[in-house]
Amino acid sequence: MPVKIRLARHGAKKRPFYRIVVANSENPRDGRFLEIVGTYNPLPDPVKVSIKQERIKYWMDQGAIPTDTVKSLLKKEGFFADFSSA
Repeated sequence: MPVKIRLARHGAKKRPFYRIVVANSENPRDGRFLEIVGTYNPLPDPVKVSIKQERIKYWMDQGAIPTDTVKSLLKKEGFFADFSSA
């Protein structure tokens, strides 16, 4: 079961809001997931990103792979800087 850390879209039409979730890669984008590990709101300026760093670190240690979009969000939040120094 390959596991990915990816975005799941929520919110109204033209008002997107995303959850950062850990899900089986075979499940649909907005379908079943294992855990919510953060949120991403692209509408305000600056964008709002909140992440649970300890849970993301746990899932990555278990073999979960972040998608390209989630990886760029984590880099902007400084997650990999904290991750490599720990």
